[in-house]
Amino acid sequence: MVRVLCTNHSIPLPKGPPHMKVVAFNGSARKDGNTADLLKRVMAGLETEGIEVELIQLAGKKAQGCTACNKCREFKDRQCHGRDDFINECITKMDEADGILIGSPVYYADITSEAKALIDRSGYVSGANGGMLKRKVGAAVVAVRRAGGIHAFDSINHLFFISQMIVPGSSYWNIGYGREKGEVLADEEGLRTMDDLAINMAWLMKKIAD
Repeated sequence: MVRVLCTNHSIPLPKGPPHMKVVAFNGSARKDGNTADLLKRVMAGLETEGIEVELIQLAGKKAQGCTACNKCREFKDRQCHGRDDFINECITKMDEADGILIGSPVYYADITSEAKALIDRSGYVSGANGGMLKRKVGAAVVAVRRAGGIHAFDSINHLFFISQMIVPGSSYWNIGYGREKGEVLADEEGLRTMDDLAINMAWLMKKIAD
């Protein structure tokens, strides 16, 4: 016979899945274009996995480059002091998120100036504050008409690797092909790549949270 002893100690309840969030930045100068379509595809997959998502579009926002003033290293308050614009709001969103998506179309075989401003200043602020992006999950998404997609993809990944972030792979490089608005939605392989990226990103984030 098994005896059950009653005590006043509370029994801990099993933990539920941790709340996780991914913030996605559309670095295109065009709002809701091909880059946004690709990001939204990844975000839909992440939502299916129970991860909260938020899309931030840089189009129409003031996004200036880094001045290398080193004020972020002086103040160490997780903000940029060389510029007073929308990028500081983006840096705060990055700091609060578990995962980060950065998307850009290809301009002259590289990312847009808006995306570059985000990368330079968030990377500088992260390094000045003890690596505040360290071990967050990051992924790049690129929309391209023809050539330069891998170069742009590589440019975004530079931020993730130097910031000690963790980057998931997919079934191909995270690139969708199209020029006119909506054309990337006809790129079947590109869409499958975004779907697989979402699955792998969600899996990785959950593993880290465990």
